[in-house]
Amino acid sequence: MNTLKIAAFALAILLAAMPAVAQDKPVTIEDVLEIVQRQQAEIDALRTELDATRQGMDATADKVAESEEKIEATGDFVESLAAAAPGRSKTSIGGYGELHYNQVNSDAGDSEEIDFHRFVLFFGHEFSDKVRFFSEFELEHSLAGDGKPGEVELEQAYAEFDLGNNIAARAGLFLLPVGILNETHEPPTFYGVERNDVENIILPSTWWEAGAGVRGNLANGLSWDAAVHSGLAIPTSGSSAFRVRSGRQKVAEADASDMATTVRMKYTGVPGLELAASYQYQSDPSQVAGDGLDSGQLFTAHAIYQRDRFGVRALYGSWEFDGAAVEAADADSQSGWYIEPSFRANKNWGVYARYSDLDAARAQDRFTQTEFGFNYWPTDGVVLKMDYRMREFDLPALSLSDFDAIDVGFGYNF
Repeated sequence: MNTLKIAAFALAILLAAMPAVAQDKPVTIEDVLEIVQRQQAEIDALRTELDATRQGMDATADKVAESEEKIEATGDFVESLAAAAPGRSKTSIGGYGELHYNQVNSDAGDSEEIDFHRFVLFFGHEFSDKVRFFSEFELEHSLAGDGKPGEVELEQAYAEFDLGNNIAARAGLFLLPVGILNETHEPPTFYGVERNDVENIILPSTWWEAGAGVRGNLANGLSWDAAVHSGLAIPTSGSSAFRVRSGRQKVAEADASDMATTVRMKYTGVPGLELAASYQYQSDPSQVAGDGLDSGQLFTAHAIYQRDRFGVRALYGSWEFDGAAVEAADADSQSGWYIEPSFRANKNWGVYARYSDLDAARAQDRFTQTEFGFNYWPTDGVVLKMDYRMREFDLPALSLSDFDAIDVGFGYNF
């Protein structure tokens, strides 16, 4: 509609309205022009408003279309990630490590040593909701090889299968369910720079074997474990004769002539309390028939109790061996126990004391030890430790010197 048509339309409206205009005032051409100009102004304003409305609608439509495109693209991206790597989120990596400084003072002489004792990596994977894999790879003493002090070891590599809501089976290489530290030994989880001697000499932690096992949960906080696995090969001669720790084969082309069986019961039905007992039997713990070491039985029991800031740990372990040679060496009964009270001042600081008593195969493994110290946790998963130890041997006539030691340590796990 052009301007001329608009003017004609406005004139027609004016003429139609003229009968309502007073007859005593004639209509002039100026009146008509004024009316036409007002109508033109109103039409221009309406046209501008209409154009703005149309532009706004176009912009809104563009934004809606753009948002829809972004949402669709994001959805496609998320779906592509899930399709491309469905198992990546089910694979986990962790580890722990510890650095030790030891200063030992005795009548036989003083010594100082610093050692990155352990560097460990964990790898795990969930194949499905019912099948999982666990592994632990360790480097001890920082450097391994011919003439070097360290070792590279595979301490765990097993799959676990859910057989029901409260029962699971495992197969492979796994830590034995004995004692406190053997299954849980990350540095921030225990007091003292060095692991306690009972769970080093009587229970040769860290102690792993290969085989198969089953574990389950019962009512009221009871759980159980049972496993059939490779056994020890304890030497019957030399400086380590009948020493349990020297019998670990570490599943390295291990002699499997005589397998072993381990069972455990655990109770955690009271908050802060853990009670457990384990039993192991091996019909020939040397893996050699007729050598005077015929059978071995291990019994352990422990208690852990934590109430507010106060805690206590106690453990007892004993071996009973049969055979003429082990009895003649007075090594047929080997045992040890310790008690460890502790106090957690706050989230970061904790102090402890520990008393240990051991009677094992070698003269140097027969002693009592008193120690005390503290842990400082600057954050979860990191710990700084310091302790003081006093060891007294049972057989001083064998030129074993009692000693005092100061230990400082750093550890972590993630």
